[in-house]
Amino acid sequence: MAIQFARATARVGAYVTGVDLRKELSDAEIATIYQGLLDHGVLFFRDQHITDEEHLRFALRFGTLSVPPLKARPDTGDPVADSVHVLNQTSPKGEGGDNWHADNTFMPEPPMGSLLRAITLPTVGGDTLWASAYAAYDDLSPQIRELAENLVGIHDITPGATKAIAKGHALDLEKLRRDWPPVEHPVVRVHPETGRKLLYVNRSSVTRLKGLSPWENEALLPLLCDQVRHPEFQVRLKWEPGTMAFWDNRAVQHYAVPDYTERREMHRVTVDFARGFTD
Repeated sequence: MAIQFARATARVGAYVTGVDLRKELSDAEIATIYQGLLDHGVLFFRDQHITDEEHLRFALRFGTLSVPPLKARPDTGDPVADSVHVLNQTSPKGEGGDNWHADNTFMPEPPMGSLLRAITLPTVGGDTLWASAYAAYDDLSPQIRELAENLVGIHDITPGATKAIAKGHALDLEKLRRDWPPVEHPVVRVHPETGRKLLYVNRSSVTRLKGLSPWENEALLPLLCDQVRHPEFQVRLKWEPGTMAFWDNRAVQHYAVPDYTERREMHRVTVDFARGFTD
C-alpha cells in the first residue's frame, strides 16, 4: 500500500496511511514522508505501537539527534533512553507547554523537528494543537507584514527555565543562562526548503523586540505572538495510544492542552534536519 496523506484542515496537518513504523523504511518512503512534512507542517500516524528503539531509528532517518537543554530526567547511560525525552505529567498547567511555542528558539540554531508518541493517556483531555506559522504571517495586513519584516526578536531560555523550576524540576538557572545566553532571530523568516515566509515569535521564549521602547514592545509583541491563536490556522489532535505526531519546528507552533489530572506519558525524539535557517 502506497503512503498517502489526508489533510486534517485547510491550512495545516495531515494523517498518514500506508506506513508501518516497526519496519525499516526505504529511502524513497522516507523522502515521501519528508515531502509530506514540508507540505503539511505536521503529520499524524495512527496505530504505531512501536518501541523506543524503533521510534529513535525512524527519527534519525531525518537528521541528527538534538538534545534539549531543559531535560525532564538525568542521563542514564543507555543511549536509547537518553535520546528519547519522556514527558510524564499529571499536573501540566503552567509548565510551559500550555503556551503557543516552537521548541527551543532560545538556541542559536533551534531544532528542526520533533516526533512525539503517546504511551499513556488520561481518560479524557490532553490534546495537542499545532498552528501554521505560514498562515499566521500570510494573514497579517500588508502594513503589519512590512513592519514585522524589519523586526528582530530576543529569544531567552529564562522564562521556560523559570517555569520548570517553579514546577519542581532541578535545574541550575544561572548555569543555563551562561550556557544559553539570549539570541536574536528575525521576526519573519523564510523556510529554507519551501521558500515561504513565516512568523517566528512566541510567548515562551521571546522577551522583547530589539530596538523598540518598552511601550512599543507592550503594544506590538503580544499582537505578533498571539497571531497563531486564530482557529483557522490550527489543527487539534486527539491522541490515542500508538499515535505519533511529526512536526516541522520551522513551520509550526504547538500548544499542549493542560486539561487533565491523570497520568499522561509521551515519548519524544527531537532532530536537527540537514537544512536550518540561515540569516
